[in-house]
Amino acid sequence: MQSSELRAAMSSQQVGVDLRLLGPVRTLRDGVELVLGSARRTAVLCVLALRAGEGVSRDELVNAVWGDDPPQSATGNIYTYVSTLRQLLEPARGRWTAGRLLNSGGGVYQLRLSPDAVDVRRFESLRAEAQRQRSAGHTDAELSATAAALRLWRGEAFAGVPGPFAEEQRARLTALRLATAERYAELLTGLGRHEEAAQFLRELVTNHPHPEVPRPTLAVASSQLGRPTGLLLPAGGSRSVGSPVATGPVAPATRSTVATGGLPAAALSAPPARTGAALLLGRDQELLRLRRAVTEVAAGKGSSILLEGPAGIGKTALLRAVRSHAPGGCRLGWAVGYEVTQDAPLGTLRDCVEVALATGPDRPEGIDAVDPLRTDADAATRAVQWVRRATAEAPLILVIDDLHWADPATLKAWEALGAQAGELPLLLVAAARCGAGRAVGQAATETLVLGPLDSGPASALVRAVASPSPGPDDLTRILDDAQGHPEYLRRLAIEGTDTFPTAGLVAAVTAHLSPFTDDTRQVLRAVAFLSAYEVRAPGSQPGGCTLAEVSAATGHPVDDLARMLAPVRAAGVLATEERLRFRHRVVVRTLCESTPAALRVTLCRRYAERLAEAGTAPERVVALMLVGKVPVDDCSGGWLAEHVERVAGAAPEIAVATLAQAHAQHALDPALRLTLTAWLARLLLRADRSAAAEAGWVAARTADPELAGEMRWIAAHSHERRGDFETAAEIAHAALRERRMDPQWIDRLRALLGRIRPGLPGKPTEPHLSRSQLVGGGRPTDS
Repeated sequence: MQSSELRAAMSSQQVGVDLRLLGPVRTLRDGVELVLGSARRTAVLCVLALRAGEGVSRDELVNAVWGDDPPQSATGNIYTYVSTLRQLLEPARGRWTAGRLLNSGGGVYQLRLSPDAVDVRRFESLRAEAQRQRSAGHTDAELSATAAALRLWRGEAFAGVPGPFAEEQRARLTALRLATAERYAELLTGLGRHEEAAQFLRELVTNHPHPEVPRPTLAVASSQLGRPTGLLLPAGGSRSVGSPVATGPVAPATRSTVATGGLPAAALSAPPARTGAALLLGRDQELLRLRRAVTEVAAGKGSSILLEGPAGIGKTALLRAVRSHAPGGCRLGWAVGYEVTQDAPLGTLRDCVEVALATGPDRPEGIDAVDPLRTDADAATRAVQWVRRATAEAPLILVIDDLHWADPATLKAWEALGAQAGELPLLLVAAARCGAGRAVGQAATETLVLGPLDSGPASALVRAVASPSPGPDDLTRILDDAQGHPEYLRRLAIEGTDTFPTAGLVAAVTAHLSPFTDDTRQVLRAVAFLSAYEVRAPGSQPGGCTLAEVSAATGHPVDDLARMLAPVRAAGVLATEERLRFRHRVVVRTLCESTPAALRVTLCRRYAERLAEAGTAPERVVALMLVGKVPVDDCSGGWLAEHVERVAGAAPEIAVATLAQAHAQHALDPALRLTLTAWLARLLLRADRSAAAEAGWVAARTADPELAGEMRWIAAHSHERRGDFETAAEIAHAALRERRMDPQWIDRLRALLGRIRPGLPGKPTEPHLSRSQLVGGGRPTDS
């Protein structure tokens, strides 16, 4: 379903739910406030609310609420919290009725709400609208949108909500709120409404004392009114807020906040100790380069660095390391690019710089006179001037995650800043997925490409996060499946390999493939089905499939497929070889095994039929049927009987597995089932496996003497190979007595008896069956 359709679907399901997180958390249903109860239950709701419409795994909720040290009861608590929230949100829902608002399945939870139902999303949308109006030069409309955004606030965001997720969101939103408040005061002042600006700032300081209140604008309003800054502040205000605008260096007590862009240092240093340190394993060279860059910018030498790699490869962990090592005298801004905000010119860069400048010393003189958001040919140039002036006061570190989602104007300005960073105390660090495009690549002077981890660091990561540490076999299985991908290694280590795929792993693979279109993801699932059987054996190299095979299965022309899969190849999801092959085996397994069984059967049957019609190699068709666990019916069974010899020669293991599946189909035409089971017996014998049961089954049912003789011999020979000479002799004797076999099978059974005779009970010179009895088929004597 497309994102617009999903939003429409969620909107249609609304029952008047309103989630207010910009202050003490409140939840209203049809205008009636709900009692959420415990703080951690509220924390769970906050996570689901900010990720409305997405699947959130139980593991992610545990990490968001408790961090890296959850109690043993955490998983059970999450289940209880979600169950209670579902009852609160939908009290009329029947016990066995699926939820309309809060869905769950396989350890993944999803809150189906439109963005408008969550005040944080409304705040962000209004900020984006204000920026668009500013770009268009519509001051009154920008003022209106900014005022509406500020009216949503009722106090500290996520007030009283525990957990690292709430802490980080609280800090992020506080910084954005202060930047928005400052802009609102600027707009009032620019319109000559100085008294209103001063009154607004007085109320802001009175109601929400905070050391990072926008003092530069306060100074502007004061000068316009001809009053000292202190007269605009309430009596008894805190000194950090009520003092005149600072001109000296940042006080030591404030620097930890300034260095993290207004975010508490404890919350945003590195990721939690055990998991965070593990995610940096194998990244020593990259970490060393980033730390050196941070040291250099503090000394006045800047640079521009791009971290490039697929989702989950560890880019964000390295960006967090940059943030945690920022010296106290540096300003640091942090922003994340979002696909939905790409239409706000310079919006990503503005968010990043606003966070950096929202705290600490005054803004550089004259910076407010530069408007980087006017969308004309010189917009990027003015943005560069804006940032250059900021570096005149203190070294500046700007960090943008998911730069590939940033708006084009931000990319253009980032490129220009990167070209000048070496001359300034300016460090630019960004992360982008592989294949994000030439524009992102040009936005940095140095690119660090993050690839899969080597086996040593990969093993260390698994041992660091798994509890208990996996045994040698489990470790080998995890390393084979993840192929050095840190997020997949972590998921498999934490969630284990007993149940596959886990909800967390499904979520990770979904995130990995989320940048691609729905059509492309459907093609990738077909690629997974077509190559799944070949990647089942641990340690084997997946063979993948060809574009022609995918084209035959899906109906997409080869040229269209090549275009659709080009970004997938560029992003490193598919290996860049002639055949289509997933770089990480775990993606293949997850795509196949997370597909609902009924849908998997339907798709694989359809793909197999199309491949057969296109004349694809029969073993490829049979492998696809096996992956989809497609039941063998009379139609497919007839096709299989026609091609089984070719399949057996090219892929005997696939043939054996499919024939075993056909033998188990009791509804199959009896004659067809007999034919396929006979082939199963032959192939089992070729593979040096016991075929006695299958051969005996056929021999007991066939009316064909030649087939009966062959099956009798296969059954007897299977027992001979296992050393069960007595059973082999009994089968041979019974077959010879029936006198209805082709002469070749009589000769082979006699030869078998001759081989095993020394191993039978009794003396070798007194066999159970005399030569004359063998020829005549008589009963053995008692001697």
